[in-house]
Amino acid sequence: MVKIRLASEQDYDAVERIMKQVQKMHVDWRPDIYMDTDPVLPYDRYLAHLAEQQVYVADLEGEAVGLLICLVRHISGGPVRERDVLFVDSMAVEERYRGRGIGRRLFDTVLQLCREQEYDGLELQVNARNTKARDMYEKYGFTEKSVNMEFRG
Repeated sequence: MVKIRLASEQDYDAVERIMKQVQKMHVDWRPDIYMDTDPVLPYDRYLAHLAEQQVYVADLEGEAVGLLICLVRHISGGPVRERDVLFVDSMAVEERYRGRGIGRRLFDTVLQLCREQEYDGLELQVNARNTKARDMYEKYGFTEKSVNMEFRG
C-alpha cells in the first residue's frame, strides 16, 4: 500500500534518483535546452524545501517511489489580481512503478492541500511532449492558462 507523507532527509537519495529519471526524459526530448547535471536537485536546496514542508513522497514499504514538490507563489502587482497559488514544482514516479496510480495519489494530495489551505488556485507546468502527464491533468479538469512558444532559427 502506498502512503503519501512529508519527505525526510533520509529520502534524498531516492528523490534525487527520481529527479534524474525525469531530467533524462527532458534531455532526450530537448537536448538543445536541457543538459545532464549531477545532482539535479542539490542537497542544500532539498533541505531548504524540507524546512518549508514542500516535499512529499509516495512511500511503498519504506521506499520513496514518487515525489511531489509544491511551492506557494504570491502573485501581485500590475494588472493582475493578488493571489496565493499552490504551484507544483515537480511531480514524478520512479520508472518501474509508473502506471500503478501513484501519480494520482500524489496529485490527490496536492489537491487536498490546495483545498485545506484555501489557496486561490493550483498551477503547474508540463512539458508539451509529456502526453501521459498532460492527459492526467486534463482528467482532473486542468485547462491551458497560457502557452509558451519559441522560435528556433
